[in-house]
Parts: sequence; C-alpha cells; structure tokens
Amino acid sequence: MINKTTIDQVFETARVEEVIGEFVHLKKAGSNFKGLSPFVDEKTPSFMVSPVKQIWKDFSTGKGGNVISFLMEHEHYSYPEAIRYLAKKYNIEIEETEQTDAQKQQASAKESMFLITAYARSYFHNILLNTAKGKAIGLSYFKERGFTAEIIKKFELGYALDQWSAFTDEALKNKYDLGFLEKTGLTIVKETKQFDRFKGRVLFPIHSMSGRVLGFGGRILKTTKKAAKYLNSPESEIYHKSKILYGIYHAKQAIAKEDNCYLVEGYTDVISFYQNGVHNTVASSGTALTSDQIRLISRLTNNITVLFDGDAAGIRASIRGIDLILERGMNVKVVAFPDGEDPDSYAKSVSTEELKIFLKENTQDFIQFKVSLLLKDANNDPVKKAALIREIVQSIAKIPSAIQREVYVQECATIMQISEKVLFGELAQIRTKNERENAKNPQPKSLEIVKETQPVKVNQLVILERHLIEILLLYGNKEAEFTDFIEEKNEDDQYEIVKKVSTNKVANEVYLHLQDDEIEFTNETFKTIYFEIIHQLNQDKRVSISYFINHPNPNISQTVSDIFMNDQQYSLSNWESKHIYVKTKEKSLAKLVMDAVYNIRRVLIEQKIKEITAHLKTKNTSIDMTSRFSEMEMVKNYTSLKQLLYEKLYRVV
Repeated sequence: MINKTTIDQVFETARVEEVIGEFVHLKKAGSNFKGLSPFVDEKTPSFMVSPVKQIWKDFSTGKGGNVISFLMEHEHYSYPEAIRYLAKKYNIEIEETEQTDAQKQQASAKESMFLITAYARSYFHNILLNTAKGKAIGLSYFKERGFTAEIIKKFELGYALDQWSAFTDEALKNKYDLGFLEKTGLTIVKETKQFDRFKGRVLFPIHSMSGRVLGFGGRILKTTKKAAKYLNSPESEIYHKSKILYGIYHAKQAIAKEDNCYLVEGYTDVISFYQNGVHNTVASSGTALTSDQIRLISRLTNNITVLFDGDAAGIRASIRGIDLILERGMNVKVVAFPDGEDPDSYAKSVSTEELKIFLKENTQDFIQFKVSLLLKDANNDPVKKAALIREIVQSIAKIPSAIQREVYVQECATIMQISEKVLFGELAQIRTKNERENAKNPQPKSLEIVKETQPVKVNQLVILERHLIEILLLYGNKEAEFTDFIEEKNEDDQYEIVKKVSTNKVANEVYLHLQDDEIEFTNETFKTIYFEIIHQLNQDKRVSISYFINHPNPNISQTVSDIFMNDQQYSLSNWESKHIYVKTKEKSLAKLVMDAVYNIRRVLIEQKIKEITAHLKTKNTSIDMTSRFSEMEMVKNYTSLKQLLYEKLYRVV
C-alpha cells in the first residue's frame, strides 16, 4: 500500500500539462492547452487541458479527469501504478512493499506480462554489465558499435546468455508464471520443454510512450544461415509491432520541443543519433511504416523528416510510407545519406554540430526528392516520365488541404516542365476515382467511436441532478441572498405571507431544501459526490474542489473534471470589451439554485402523478373505492403543487 501522505504529495507536485505534454503535442489556447485526441484518430484538435484546474477533457470521446485518470486511460495503469509513475517522474520517495506470490497471481494477465517484461529488462541488463560472458560478448559488441556506458544504461540494453533456458530458469526460480513467460514471447514452450527465445542475442528493450517495456528486439552475434539477424518479440496482448515506434519514450519531449520527428529504420540508428545530440529520433523497427505509428508521432508534432540511407532499393521501398504521412495532413520532408552511409554510421563519423548542419542542409521537400529519385529511372523515356508524373500526382492527391495540393502541383509543374492545367486535370480525376472507391467501401475513422446507432432515452432527472451537483461544485462555497415566503402570525393573530431574505452559503441552502423534501439522488455517482460535499461542509465548512478532482474513484474524478471543463468550454465571451454587459451566473446565484431545486421537485412530482395515474388505469374499479378516491385526491394535490412550482419557475402550464 502507498500511504496517503505520498499520494497527496504526488497530486500536489504533478502538473497535468507536463505529464500529458509527454504524450500529446499541446498548444496554448487562451488559459488552456489544446491538442489532438490520443484516443481516436482525428485531424481537428478536441483534447483540452486546464492547468488552472489541473484537469483534462477529450471532447471527441467524452473522457476526462485528472493526471492519474489520464495515465489510467492512456497507459492502462492501475491507480497505484499511476502514482508510482508520477512519483518516479517527480523524484518523490515512495514506500513499496514486495509483492507476495498471492498478489502476483491476483494481478491481471496484462499486468502480469508487464511485470515479466520489466523483470526481463533488468535481468538482461544485469547480465550484460555484471557477468563475465555478458561483458566479454554483449558489452564488447555495443562498445565496438561506439556506444558509451551512459547510453547503454539510458536505453537499458542487455544480453541473453547463449544457453537454452538460462533466463526462463531464473524467472521460474523467482516465481514468475510460465504461462505469462510464454505469452510475452520471452519463453518458447514445446510440450514438456521450454527454452529462451533470445538466447545468444544482444537485446534492445522496446518501450511504450510512458516507458513500460512492451517487448524486445534481439540481434544475433553469430554468423548463421539458420537464425534471423534480428528477432522481435511476437505479437501479444501488450506488444503490437505496428503500433509502436522504437525510441518514442526517450524522444517524445525532444519531438514536442523541436516540433519535428526524425524517422529512421533501425535500433542503432536511433541510439547513435541520440548519443550524438539528436534526441528527436524514432525507428519503425524494420517494418513498413503504418498509420498507427504515424498517429503516434502526430500527437507530438505535425512534422516528420524521413531519413534514408544510401541504398537505392531501400529508399524506393520506404518511400511508400510518405503517402500515409501525407494522407494524415502532416508535413513531410526527407534526407538522403551519401552512398554507403546510413544514419547510424554517419552519426558516428561526425560531430554533433556537423550532424545537425548536414540534416539542415540536406532536408528536402518530398516532391523534390521523389521527382529526383524517379527521374533517374525514367531515363528520358516519355512513357516512363508520364508514369512518373502520374505517381507524383497520386501522392499529392492524398493531401487533405486544397491549398497544399495546389502549391505542390505548381512546384511539380515547374520541376517536370509540364503545364499546371494538365496536372490539375489529372489530380481531379484521381481524387474523383478515390472518392468513388471510398463511397463503395466506407471505412470507419476509428473503431473506438463507431457504435451502432440506437435511440437514446433521456433521463431528465439525471440531467437535473447533474446540474445541481454542478452548482454545488462551482458555487457551493459562495454566499447568496435567498428569498422565501412563509406564513406567520401577525399582531392580530392572523396568518399572512411574509417575505424573508437571508444570506446563506449555496451548499448549505441546497442541503436544507433537499432535507426538507427528503429528496435523494437517483444516480449513484451524484449521490456519492453529494454526500461527500455535505460531509466536507460539516467538517471543514467548505467544499474542496481539488479533493474531488483527485478522487481515487475514477467515476467521480471524471464527472467532476467534465463539469469544470465544460463550464470553461462554454463560458461567456468577453462581451464587456464590446460594451455589452451580460448578467453572469454568479450574479443570479439564488435564482440558479432555487430553479435547480424546483425543477427536481417538479420532475419528481410529475413522476408521482404518472405512477398514480397508471395505477388507477389498471386497477379494478369494482373494489376498494375508498383507496381509489384517495389516489385521485393525491393526483389533484400533486397537480396543484406542480402548478405552484411552475409559477415559481415563471412558467405557464
């Protein structure tokens, strides 16, 4: 268990904009920050972060909450894991008890797999640095590649002993489950035997954006035709090769800061660039670039620079990924290294300054690069040149922005010495064809947000309960003048209606009215929030907003965050600058409060009338006439009471 003092310190120290800024490229928008949703594929930012309130809201999915809830939603952390992550980030000491065997078994399958990959990372790293064979074979290899001790530690590089089951035996000895060892792909199980997948290989841990180990990439050191040079962890519940980029954990802050991401192919390319001062570099790990990988980058920047080595065949294979980048509306540039060089070798041969100058001076627009590359193949052949032009226009057709498309067409016309009119005609044909194909085979933008459309029945009472909770949270500590009309005896001992005005705190006034009418919330989350608000009033005489935003119950945290973010999202414009003065909610608090209470009363009365009326319709009229007349009288009284409430709400029935 993590003690409450530590949890409070984490909440006090952690900044929601700093933590989320490591996963999402945030831009200032007034007093808030805005960015693309990290949960769905979108092109218009709908993700908001409020540094003042320390909350976030994703308007495309409806998710929201505090810094902890973001880590739980985005990284699938449990509550304690999110606390530990933040404690580590902000150097806060935290007391952790060793997990018992029973606790390990109780962990979910996914969490058990993460426990095993974390253990494997430590195990392989320790073998590399602290064993004779690890130093002689694995560490020697990395040093020969020019990697420093600091960079080896930074990327947590490791080595697996060239023995059939050294890692598996040690993991089982430490009570890790064989089933989960197999699921992570670290152990291969065949009938009664088990052996290590990565035996005899140097290892590159593959991290998620938050630093969790998802899997491993292993390079064999022996020359053999039977074994692949590079071997990755197999697909699993925690590792999806097409959805992760090697180095994203170490590069994310630099990518956001530089507003650019260098995209390379291999592990050593990333590490060599990082060691030479270019930290905003990630790798597709030898796979063809995917839409999910591009989306991962788009959270941090809208600019990608693809780095190609001098191998012409490799360039032609990799250049296909550029169309995917263009399709997302991102800006793409390219850099080609000299023949015989790749990012890894070039970074090692020059100083940091020389590397940065080279990247700056050799960065090309993708049109210029693609044209120059394909023109070599055309070799002045008119037919091949026509095919080349069409291929270029097909790339331009992928760009969502009409302005960008036009600029690229003009540039292409100049380079290829062909009229813009012809290119625009070809572009129109390609886009029309693409639109027809998309119409025939519509693809959902995101599986997360496409659901079967069903009529939604609105629960009016829940809406009103939410509104009342909103008032309590936003204005509960404020005071207002409340007017009431009560019957009192005058000097002549006669009853008369007397107007009474009293000053009271909003939360106290709501509590008194709900108590008088014995009204209870029907929504469990709202009921919990309400009772905790009343408890705070009794204990501290005020409502603590931060308590609810940082509530351990994610439903409460998200509900409260939604209320505050929506209040900010739909706040009034600055009309005063235009000499138009709008009455704010704060200036009519008493009416706001009483309308909310009256409306809940009204709906409850309407429900009661419907309930009694339905009972009367189904009841046997030949018996129990006394009960029937009693119920009819109740309907009459409730209707009169409803009429009175409508009058108080300034409504006409």
